[in-house]
Amino acid sequence: MSSGHGHTGHGHSLSAGSDQRWLLGALGLIVAFMAAEVGIGVAAGSLALLSDAAHMLTDAIAIALAVWAIRLAALPAKGRMTYGWKRAEILSALANGLTLLVLAAWLTYEAIERLITPPEVTGGLVLVTALAGVVVNVAATWMISKANRSSLNVEGAFQHILNDLFAFIATAVAGLVMLLTGFARADAIASLVVVALMVKAGVGLVRDSGRVILEAAPAGLDPVVIGRGMAERPDVAEVHDLHIWEITSGQPALSAHVLVRPGRDCHAVRTDLATLLAAKHDIEHTTLQVDHATPGREGTADHCETAHGPVHRAAATS
Repeated sequence: MSSGHGHTGHGHSLSAGSDQRWLLGALGLIVAFMAAEVGIGVAAGSLALLSDAAHMLTDAIAIALAVWAIRLAALPAKGRMTYGWKRAEILSALANGLTLLVLAAWLTYEAIERLITPPEVTGGLVLVTALAGVVVNVAATWMISKANRSSLNVEGAFQHILNDLFAFIATAVAGLVMLLTGFARADAIASLVVVALMVKAGVGLVRDSGRVILEAAPAGLDPVVIGRGMAERPDVAEVHDLHIWEITSGQPALSAHVLVRPGRDCHAVRTDLATLLAAKHDIEHTTLQVDHATPGREGTADHCETAHGPVHRAAATS
């Protein structure tokens, strides 16, 4: 029997310090503008401005949470935390997605109320503030885009800021419409446009982070295709108990039980499979249990009472 494990470092950990600097810069911009927007929104009586300010508050929380998760993820693996705290980044992304959906639900309720009974809104003040918000959010979006967006955690913060940019653009349009035509419902309509964008981003973050938490195979990695490819390598009789998951975003891992044809070199087969997985599928964190198949009984019966998932063989897959 031969067991092997391969793992190499990842670029994301090397860029963690840089990611934090970009995120903290964006956080400073967001907090400063949010404080000013709350006062202006109250003075103007604008739901769109107040909803933007509320969204900016969640932006600030999202960025702070992302920075905290990056610092946690950088802690070494020890004790019971055998993977370290890398999943903290996924929890942060999940929290960001959920807050987007909760905020979208609240804004929908408020916007519908204002569609029914539109209040008095100062269109000029809304327009000027929204245009300033566009500038601030373009800068913040640019800063976060410089961080490593392959991290689902950073992507969650980025989606918050990007949606806030869209919100300010919609609010500026609403302010211009109100200023030129007096159509007060434009304020609520702008909020509903932003709600649609928030729901789209929130659902995507919840779906992607949920897939990691549930340890489903990462997007783009098909376990059936990978299992068949492994089974077709020289001297491999069978592959079963194949599991593919993500430790955190961008760090796929794989484990499997491999049966080697009688009399063949288990160590050479393990090395060949690890090389294949790294080169073709970018899976560098692999754990392979390699055993010789019993002559005349090249199957799971001698090794596993029940195989977890499909059994892959070179001639056929069952």
